[in-house]
Amino acid sequence: MKETKRKIVFIINPSAGKNNADWKAVINGYFSSLPFQISFIELATQIDENSLRKKIASAAPDSVVAVGGDGTLKLVVESVRQLRLPIGIIPGGSANGMARELAIPLEAQAAMKVIVNGNTRNIHLTRINDQICIHLGDIGFNAYVVKKFEESEKRGMWSYIKAAWKVLWAHSTMNVQVKVDEGYASRQAAMVVIANGTTYGTGVVINPAGTLDDDLFEVVIVKKISFSELFKMRFSHRPYHPRKTELFQTSSLKISSVHAVHFQVDGEYLGKLYSIDAEILPGAVKIIVPGDTGNI
Repeated sequence: MKETKRKIVFIINPSAGKNNADWKAVINGYFSSLPFQISFIELATQIDENSLRKKIASAAPDSVVAVGGDGTLKLVVESVRQLRLPIGIIPGGSANGMARELAIPLEAQAAMKVIVNGNTRNIHLTRINDQICIHLGDIGFNAYVVKKFEESEKRGMWSYIKAAWKVLWAHSTMNVQVKVDEGYASRQAAMVVIANGTTYGTGVVINPAGTLDDDLFEVVIVKKISFSELFKMRFSHRPYHPRKTELFQTSSLKISSVHAVHFQVDGEYLGKLYSIDAEILPGAVKIIVPGDTGNI
C-alpha cells in the first residue's frame, strides 16, 4: 500500500524583512527527498484573509507554514484559525518576535527541521478591537516607532533603533483610563502594551510574566521611557521599578485615552485611536514548535 504524503502549503511573503532568499528554491531543496507533498502561495501586495483562506482550503493541506515575519504569521493565523490547521514558521521578517518567543531557529534549514519533527502547541491569541494579536500590541511610544520604521526605506534592527531614537525626543505621554479584571486604573503613560508574548523582536523583555498557553494576557503600563528601565528590559531582566512600569494580568481590557494615540499590532502600524477593547482567545491556534528534531 502506497504511503500517503503529508501535504504542506508554504505561504511566502516576498517583501518581508530584508532577506532576498529564493524561498521556493530553499524549501524545494530541503524537502525534495522527504515524504511530503509541498505547494506554495506567494502573497500579493493586497490580499485579505478570506482570499487566502479560500486558496488554503482548496489545497487541502495537513499543515501550513508562514514564511516571513510576525505580520505574515498574523495573516496566516487569521486565515486558518477556524480550520484548526497546525502552523509552522520559517522566520523571514525584520524582527521575528514570535519565532524567538517559541524558540524557533532563525536559520531556515533549522526552522524547516522543526516543521518536519516538531510538536504542536496550542497557544492563546488576543482580540484587540477588530484585530487578532498573536504576539504584542501597544499604544503610544513603540507604536509611533513602528510608524516611523515603516516610513523608512530601510529595514533591519539598525533602522528600528534610529526610528526609536527620533521618537524618544518627540513623543509625549498619554492620559489613559485602563480597566482590567481587577478594576480601573488612571495613568499617565508613555506606552501601554497588550502582551501575549514576553519579548519584542529587538530582545526587549517587556512582559516577564507572559505565558502563551494560559487563559490570561498581560497589560504593561510604561509610565516613563527611561534608560534604566530599558536596560532592565534588554539586558538585566531585573524587576521593574513600580513608579515607572506596572504589570496587570487579565482576560479582558478596556482603554480610553483623552487624545488619539498611535496603535500597532504585531509590528503593523494601524493608525491612531481613542479606545481599545481586548479579550483573550484561549487555545485558539496550533503552532509547530521545536521537539525531537532528529537528524533530518
